[in-house]
Amino acid sequence: MVQQVRGVQQQEFIPPYPATIEETGLKEGFLEELILKDIYLVNFALGREIANRTVLPFKIVESILESLKRQMLIEVRSSGGIADYEYMPTEKGRDRARAFFDHNSYVGACPVPWSTYVESLKYQTIRKEAVTPRDLEIAFSDIMVNRKTLNTVGPAINSGRGMFLFGDAGNGKTSIAERIVRSFKGHIFVPYAIECDGQIIRCYDDHNHIQVSAANYPRDYDHRWVRIQRPCVVVGGELTIDMLELQYDYTSKLYEAPLQLKSNCGLLLIDDFGRQRIDHKSLLNRWIVPLEKRVDYLTLHTGKKLEVPFEQLIVFSTNLNPSDLVDEAFLRRIPFKININSPTEEEFKWIFLQYCQRAGVPYNEEAVNYLIETQYRSGRRIMRCCHPRDVIDQVTNLCKFLQTEPRLTREYIDHACAVYFAAMGK
Repeated sequence: MVQQVRGVQQQEFIPPYPATIEETGLKEGFLEELILKDIYLVNFALGREIANRTVLPFKIVESILESLKRQMLIEVRSSGGIADYEYMPTEKGRDRARAFFDHNSYVGACPVPWSTYVESLKYQTIRKEAVTPRDLEIAFSDIMVNRKTLNTVGPAINSGRGMFLFGDAGNGKTSIAERIVRSFKGHIFVPYAIECDGQIIRCYDDHNHIQVSAANYPRDYDHRWVRIQRPCVVVGGELTIDMLELQYDYTSKLYEAPLQLKSNCGLLLIDDFGRQRIDHKSLLNRWIVPLEKRVDYLTLHTGKKLEVPFEQLIVFSTNLNPSDLVDEAFLRRIPFKININSPTEEEFKWIFLQYCQRAGVPYNEEAVNYLIETQYRSGRRIMRCCHPRDVIDQVTNLCKFLQTEPRLTREYIDHACAVYFAAMGK
């Protein structure tokens, strides 16, 4: 859908500016509660300060302040300059604010309605991304990925569905998954918070969401939304079923959005799949409907069920064989199964060169050949993509201790291997 802001067509979803209370999609009483709680917390505040904290247009805030004055919940403390005043709560207003805090403790950016959030996902879906071979070459330029793998990953991204990255540990499955996000060209808007039946769900998360400038947008878009890079949410062995549901805090009476909601329109990486603290079959059963129907269902503590689009690229990364983890029915719902193989000797040398340049260690091909001959050609162990990085780290740490310039020598290689590969099999 092409969005319009003040009559100007846009190819990217832009939340339209709410000029009136009705256009916020929220009830006037809800806005009164939010603003009264804001004033109560700071004791007194200018109207424009309240507008900044709630990211609402000043005109709407003015209208709510007038209503609160008529109800004798606030009063003017002093003039705040041109067309603005400083407000403070009355005793009646303080009592009302405390009652509002018993309902929930939310203050800050005004939420958007649930229906508005759901509608936005249709126009920001990950399926709008269309990566090219060149996009992937740029995104993966700092790691060694062969053309065969890129030619498999590209269609998987463009499908907007899901993929298994599997293979031996240490060959860069997690690195590949994280770099997929670099190939995304678009940005999206997410709300700070969402309102549903008077309940509030916190959505924006500065840990998982990377904010980008909206300076090139018209001033009159809805600032209750944050423009971010398409998200990349990563979770590993700590994953539990509860993390996939709305998290209700009985003290604050607020919800935290689950992982799949925070990753909507981006990527959700289930790393080290099969080694979670919960039965992986229970986890897979939780994903069956979303993967098949692209719709998820969440439940409020009141019992109300919410339907939400499942609009992310989900990636399962595992060191185990997918067929040993899941049945055929589930594998059909993950159309791309990509085996990340160990590097060839040529690829291993290329990776070694890249890490040497990154670490500031002069590349010594004779020393690398010595490493390959003594550790790998003998069949003693199998090459892994992580080995060059880890061996170089051992060498630089040794040189730092010896107070010498870092360099690759047979002696330092032997020391690094003796320490790094101790107690390790192939």
